[in-house]
Amino acid sequence: MHQTPTPARPSLNKVAVPIVGEFILGMSVALAGLYLASHSSDAAAGSFGLVQQVLETLFVVFRVLAIGLGVVVTQRLGSGDLEQANRIARMALGASSWAGVLVALWLLLGGNLTLDMLNAPDELWPMATLYMLLLAPSMVLEACNLSMAAVLRAHLHARESLLIMVAMHGSHLLLAVPLMRGWGDWDGLGLNGYALAWFISRSLGLALHLWMWRSRMQIRPLARDWWQVPRDLLGPVLRIGLPGAASEMVYRIGFMISLSAVARLGVAALATHSYVLQTLKYVLIISMAIGWACEIMVGRLVGSGSLRAADAMVRKGVRNGMLASGCIALLAALAAPWLMRIFTRDPVIIAAAQTLLWLSVLLEIGRVLNLVVPGALRASGDIHFPLLSGIPSQLLVLGLGSYLLGRSFGLPGIWLAYVADECLRGGLMWWRWRGHGWLPYARNTLRALRQGNRS
Repeated sequence: MHQTPTPARPSLNKVAVPIVGEFILGMSVALAGLYLASHSSDAAAGSFGLVQQVLETLFVVFRVLAIGLGVVVTQRLGSGDLEQANRIARMALGASSWAGVLVALWLLLGGNLTLDMLNAPDELWPMATLYMLLLAPSMVLEACNLSMAAVLRAHLHARESLLIMVAMHGSHLLLAVPLMRGWGDWDGLGLNGYALAWFISRSLGLALHLWMWRSRMQIRPLARDWWQVPRDLLGPVLRIGLPGAASEMVYRIGFMISLSAVARLGVAALATHSYVLQTLKYVLIISMAIGWACEIMVGRLVGSGSLRAADAMVRKGVRNGMLASGCIALLAALAAPWLMRIFTRDPVIIAAAQTLLWLSVLLEIGRVLNLVVPGALRASGDIHFPLLSGIPSQLLVLGLGSYLLGRSFGLPGIWLAYVADECLRGGLMWWRWRGHGWLPYARNTLRALRQGNRS
């Protein structure tokens, strides 16, 4: 394996730990929103959970930029090309603005079509439709914040990124409570209050990101950077980001098919699904953070030619992720009777959720490989394998499997399809990494970076 002297660098944990904090904050706000909605009605909780899944699907558009941006900037920084890294960062602002407009238009114009495709129960339509309309203006801000945070982390300013997220998500939560539940004689806005708090908090986040860019990285965007997108800079980002985001989009398609199968089971099943998914987000936090940190560090290590160190880092990340996720998933399953009481007192829903959480122990262990390894493969230059190897499982096992098993076994059948999909795809990813199938791509990437620096 090619090896050059490894430059001084922070540990994986130093990058991953602040990212864990970011994830906890973001998920806590979503969990608080679900909690507030659930105390209004199961229909409100179902609407919140349904729209959250729609947003996560649409956010794949933003991930095109975030994935490609993170890899390209880290590779440039690893090779010592700071000027080009900063040019790419400014380009991402314009691309993010246009991506945000695209997602906002879908929420404004395609809400009814989306709910129809998901077989949303009739009682959810009025609430969910208005909620999506009010969320639309926040999408441009969301896209820009995600890209600016990716650049901060690529420069290893993970702590600074965390501080911004504390302010942004903290303000979202503080505003959401009175706006959703009311104050004094005012009854509040319900789900619509959550949307308003989202907009205000993302405006604060954008202002803080701009300040941090200037103070930590000396990047000062010009007015034209918010709408101009130079093709020569966008090309490398899309070359890496599109396959990565396409993989996520295929997954989301399969998942939305499964969500449609859940919706057919009724409002109670949809609420149970939402409660369990929100709980599992806390289970996978550590593995997600390790995956992001590995992607950042592998990109820098490939840029500097330290391929053996990159291999060791990914293996360590997988080991730590499996230990953490397995233990936390087991604790969540054991605590299910108490955890679910946060959302509901319905004994049928609580019992169903506990069954799903026991199945999720195996689900989360398999998911670790899909959270850690694909990002490392992309950062090494092996950008197509995660997409091409995952499509059959995501569409047939996750999508079609959820539909068929859901008809026969209800929610547990759908969860079995989730487990099978994660384990199958994760096994393929680990086989690729351990077999060193990524090495030729890493060497080609390193060669191209060195040629670019000389020119």
